[in-house]
Amino acid sequence: MEAGLGVLGHAPDVFWRMTPRELAAAIAGRSGERARESPMGKGELAALMQQFPDGGRRHERDR
Repeated sequence: MEAGLGVLGHAPDVFWRMTPRELAAAIAGRSGERARESPMGKGELAALMQQFPDGGRRHERDR
């Protein structure tokens, strides 16, 4: 909680919605550490795009 709320400065609702992996990545990014995972490959991206298509919906932030 100290890292999420204090160091990162997230609001409580943002902090509590984060997964442990997201929190770890945010802390690593804040401290300048490199990501421990390799970047997503082309095949992985294609599989995610097929699994979660955009469907033509526009997000509020894109308007």
